[in-house]
Amino acid sequence: MNFVKRAAFSLRARKGKTGILLGIFLVICTLLLGGFLLQDATARRQAEAGRRIGVDVTVRGAELTSRTVDTLGASPPVQRYNPMLRAVTEPQGLTPVVSNLPEPRRSERAGDGGKDGLTVYGIRDSGMLLDFATGTTTIVSGRALTEQDRARRVVLIEQRLAVRNRLKVGDRVTLASADGKRTAAFEIVGLYQDPRPDPPQWVAPSELSANQVYAPVAALTALGFGDRPEEAVFKVGSPGQVQQLRAEAARLLGARGFRFDVNDKAYRDQVLPLQRVGSFTAALVWLITLSGAVILSLIVAMTIRERRDELGMLLALGEKKWRLIGQHTVEVAAVLLPALALAALAGQSLAHRAGSALLAHEQHSVTADRIPSLAPLPQAPQVPQEAQAPQVRMDVGELGKVAGIGLGIALVSTVVPGIGILRLHPRSILTDTE
Repeated sequence: MNFVKRAAFSLRARKGKTGILLGIFLVICTLLLGGFLLQDATARRQAEAGRRIGVDVTVRGAELTSRTVDTLGASPPVQRYNPMLRAVTEPQGLTPVVSNLPEPRRSERAGDGGKDGLTVYGIRDSGMLLDFATGTTTIVSGRALTEQDRARRVVLIEQRLAVRNRLKVGDRVTLASADGKRTAAFEIVGLYQDPRPDPPQWVAPSELSANQVYAPVAALTALGFGDRPEEAVFKVGSPGQVQQLRAEAARLLGARGFRFDVNDKAYRDQVLPLQRVGSFTAALVWLITLSGAVILSLIVAMTIRERRDELGMLLALGEKKWRLIGQHTVEVAAVLLPALALAALAGQSLAHRAGSALLAHEQHSVTADRIPSLAPLPQAPQVPQEAQAPQVRMDVGELGKVAGIGLGIALVSTVVPGIGILRLHPRSILTDTE
């Protein structure tokens, strides 16, 4: 009789053993499929988090100019960048917001230098400013400044300054150079709200958050405020790209001509838990594979021992030894298909729940190194959010991997115990009473 047919008869005749094999394969396939789905979802989430958050590098130095900032910003690892050019200007036709506290005598002022105008910041992308990125400061009308505004004369002003001067989006304001010799009209494209309270003591108007104006750095340079930003922030995709940017900065600014601060806390807070979940699931897949092979090998070895009489009779009738091993392999492999089908129904739900639980545990256990905070108004990464549970998505690739590993386990678990069959003869099997 064909050994495949014998395998089918054997599975029907030994329903109890078949049920045990099905249960074991179901557990193995479900865990393997859940592991692969979670591994794939974690890798996608990790890549997405890296693209969304990135790592912020702040560069400061006397050699920093708008040109060197643009050159660094064009280097391959940089996704976005933002210079920060700070200046104070006398208002032209604008009334600054003033402190409600009594003004001290000039001799008692803490070195304000008589500044009573507006503080203007030359930037490239307001979305990279710390207060805007964290949601502390919000756009209440109009829009933010973007890199598309680099060649335009546009400004973003605080809502209190707009109310005091009866301004709205679309109106124009005049800004003057520090010496007052140059003026230019700027269009208001957005109003923002800064909820921070004013200082508890009197300060010059230029020090109040209500009098902070943002404009494209190129427009302020053209107005006479220079082209030397105080700092520039560059967003790169991952910590591994930081050294590449550092090398480029050293080439442009000199090995010791700049300060290089890395802020990768937000990246690590979200990506590190995902990396740990991915490492755990990879180790889990290997553990399940090895454990499954060992358990099934023991079960098949016990089955072969119980069926020694059957094997001896078949060998005595002239059956080839490799066909006997093939019969056991077919019996085990035949149970794999229904187990895989059932695992496909349960694997996705299991992977999602396991991913949520593991990620919650990793977020509690992760200990990121702390770094010094940056200056009051540096650019910064987007709002650090809790890492979200990976979104599990099943496809044919994962099922194929599980089927391949399951078939490998079936081969190992039958071939290894079946080696003993190759060493025996019909007479020794039938006369062995053990």
